[in-house]
Amino acid sequence: MSAICELCFHHCKLEEGQTSLCRARTCRDGAVIPLNYGKLTSLALDPIEKKPLRRFRPGSLILSVGSFGCNLRCPFCQNHEISMAGETDMQTVELSPEQLTSKAAELRTRGNIGVAYTYNEPLIGYEYVQDCASLVHEQGMVNVLVTNGTVEEEPWRTLLPLIDAVNIDLKGFTPSWYRKLGGDLETVKHSIALAAERCHVEVTTLLIPGENDSEEEIRELARWLASISPEIPLHLSRFFPQYQMVDRLPTPVEQVYRLSEAAQEYLSHVYTGNC
Repeated sequence: MSAICELCFHHCKLEEGQTSLCRARTCRDGAVIPLNYGKLTSLALDPIEKKPLRRFRPGSLILSVGSFGCNLRCPFCQNHEISMAGETDMQTVELSPEQLTSKAAELRTRGNIGVAYTYNEPLIGYEYVQDCASLVHEQGMVNVLVTNGTVEEEPWRTLLPLIDAVNIDLKGFTPSWYRKLGGDLETVKHSIALAAERCHVEVTTLLIPGENDSEEEIRELARWLASISPEIPLHLSRFFPQYQMVDRLPTPVEQVYRLSEAAQEYLSHVYTGNC
């Protein structure tokens, strides 16, 4: 038996027992199931600003959780140890949605406001995020999602009522760059637009020298975001050599600031990161 995963635009056709491109989903008895359900590689109480979210509950702490796998193949990935890993590549700790929610509630005494699904690509573990988010809301806490936005419209619309804030990685603003990363620009743009109708949204772009850091591209990106709302915060982050791009130099600090100034002509809130 085979099945097609309809979670993202890749639409992986999986034979029985075969693993998807994201390494976190498989076909079992003709149905697509998540391999990483409740299997966590990372668990930390982080400042909300680290997500990064600058205009959602500033000064708060949030329990941040991650698993393994990703549906993109960015050669500059900052978390490649877990995002490029599969089920047998990482040591994990299993926490059910009930256990995670209980942990989040216990940490309220330390200032925790909820759960952030982050570190790897959380949406490839869609079912776990959905189950946890529902319980977190029942406890009066918030759900934060840090995602690449590579998700189909139907599951995205279904999940968004459970999400209070999202930071979406907008990797650049050209279809050709997204193709190099194994992604699709229009899909991410659509995810941002839908999220902006339903919850707090911030956007992050990691500036890769010679790839997505031209002033023309950042102006176009900022202009498009402003067409949704000029109040959407944009984070422009400095690249440091990572993963398969260790031969590149870091983004010049002056370039980050110059592009920030350009984006501020269209957007009310532009932040620089890693400077």
